[in-house]
Amino acid sequence: MADFGVYVHLPWCERKCPYCDFNSHERSDIPERAYVDALLADLAQDAQFVERPRPITSVFFGGGTPSLFSPTAIGRIIDGLGRELGFADDVEITLEANPGSSEARKFAGFRSAGVNRLSLGIQSFHAGALSALGRIHDPAQARAAIEAARSAGFDNFNIDLMHGLPGQRVSDAAADLMEGLSFGPTHLSWYQLTIEPNTAFYSAPPPLPPEDDLADIQDMGWAMLAEHGFEHYEVSAFSQQGRASRHNLTYWQFDDYLGIGAGAHGKLTRSGGVERSQKTRMPDAYMQGRAASFKAVAADELAFQFMLNRLRLRAGCEETEFSRQTGQSLASIAKPLARARELGLMHPTRLQASDRGWLFLNNLTALFLPD
Repeated sequence: MADFGVYVHLPWCERKCPYCDFNSHERSDIPERAYVDALLADLAQDAQFVERPRPITSVFFGGGTPSLFSPTAIGRIIDGLGRELGFADDVEITLEANPGSSEARKFAGFRSAGVNRLSLGIQSFHAGALSALGRIHDPAQARAAIEAARSAGFDNFNIDLMHGLPGQRVSDAAADLMEGLSFGPTHLSWYQLTIEPNTAFYSAPPPLPPEDDLADIQDMGWAMLAEHGFEHYEVSAFSQQGRASRHNLTYWQFDDYLGIGAGAHGKLTRSGGVERSQKTRMPDAYMQGRAASFKAVAADELAFQFMLNRLRLRAGCEETEFSRQTGQSLASIAKPLARARELGLMHPTRLQASDRGWLFLNNLTALFLPD
């Protein structure tokens, strides 16, 4: 049976970072109990659309800053998921955490509540870079958080690092990666800083490294991670063997998942078609409650969504997966597929980006946009 995930959105943070375009909101007095009540009600409504048995294979607590919530609250949510849908024996339960000292003190509690994987938002070990990014932790707190995660029993953890930062040189990016690797993470997410609309950086962009330097940083990082035995399995994701993020693979393999929480979205395959849900974005409105609904995805949009996700994976997939997961004939994308192969952007017999296509993935996926 295909994997089935649940994404849980916890939308608040202490301070919104200037590069962040996620649905996150600054607030010091988090209404934890009321929000968890709303999450569990949301889950109960969505669960009625799930064909059983469908045990959960992965849970991901994202935000915002999920580690601002108490272990008790996280445990309530995990218990509710178990009662409503049940867990696979090897379920992966990930919680995003920031390196602030107050959050790090909760790590053992999160482990006891059922979380078995942490994703640590380190971003950099360089004080100047952290300041430029508007982060509220310092390098010492970053290092202490990783050690706290290990001490709490998390042998499976991800480190988030960013590159292409204001004023960053190749040597700076290399130093960040080397230090991150020294802690023995099972997974490393290595993202290039991009300037997104509706962010503070979009209004006042910082000076980023020139394109040639960005290319050199990328080449250096990919080579270093490969030398340390990390598989580059998705655009920005690297893992030790067998330690790819199961939840993120659920998205990229176009499997099904529920999304609960403010602004969360879900995907279900029902009656031969694919349907999506989208939750109310603003937390206060979300907590007022609203009936769940899933809407069918149009055929041309479905084909694009499939290619957009599948091509992010370095391994791609067999051509037969397109029909199996979309219910459409491969002939429905024959024209853009032929064009992509003509341009040398795709494997000749698989739905897989070529080495060239991997470097120009946005150009490749744009070929499959609906007319």
